[in-house]
Amino acid sequence: MESLSVSKFKATCLSVLQDVKKQKKRVVITKRGEPIAEVIPYNRDDKDVPLKDTVTFMGDIISPVAEQDWEVLE
Repeated sequence: MESLSVSKFKATCLSVLQDVKKQKKRVVITKRGEPIAEVIPYNRDDKDVPLKDTVTFMGDIISPVAEQDWEVLE
């Protein structure tokens, strides 16, 4: 795993991000020798889940909620 100082990362950010993407490697960003962040390649493991059949119809979706509590209607 590669380690870069925050100043070096700031100066070469775009090329570091390209390397992370292409080479699938991790980079640790340090400040005064202490790790402060880690840049890792994006990994999309989740599959697209269709929303069909995931909503439950509970009643009228058009009329106002708690209409009986509105003082203006009295």
